[in-house]
This record gives sequence, structure tokens and C-alpha cells, in this order.
Amino acid sequence: MPKRVLQGVVVSDKQDKTIVVKVERRYSHPLLKKTVRRTKNYHAHDENNVAKIGDVVLIEESAPISKLKTWRLVEQAPQA
Repeated sequence: MPKRVLQGVVVSDKQDKTIVVKVERRYSHPLLKKTVRRTKNYHAHDENNVAKIGDVVLIEESAPISKLKTWRLVEQAPQA
């Protein structure tokens, strides 16, 4: 089974080797047909502490690294 890859924005890099990434998903409300935005924060492992606040990054699923970390930093996402 392939690993999920999500794109989000780094909102915290204060912890050592850990970043917090805010991922936004958009979907159509089933009844109102309005586009709804939902955000969720993911803790991701950043081995070399390269990501900084405001960076757009790609994270992928991994085996659990700690209590909160089950995602790993893949790369800085290309800027559109």
C-alpha cells in the first residue's frame, strides 16, 4: 500500500527534529453544496532541522517515531 503524502505549511519548528505542519483540505458540503475548508496539524520528523516557519513542505506517512509523530518530512514543496 502506498504511503500518503500531504502538503502543508510549517507553523512551528521550536522542537528539536520535529515540525508541526498545518494541512488544509477542501470538500463540498453534502447538503449546502458550499466549499468547506478544514485544517489539521500533524507532527512530522525533521531529521536535519531544515524546515522553518512558513515553509511549504511535503510530509509522508511512516512507522510511529514517538507518541505524536507518525509523519516524516519528505522535501520542501515547489513554490507555485
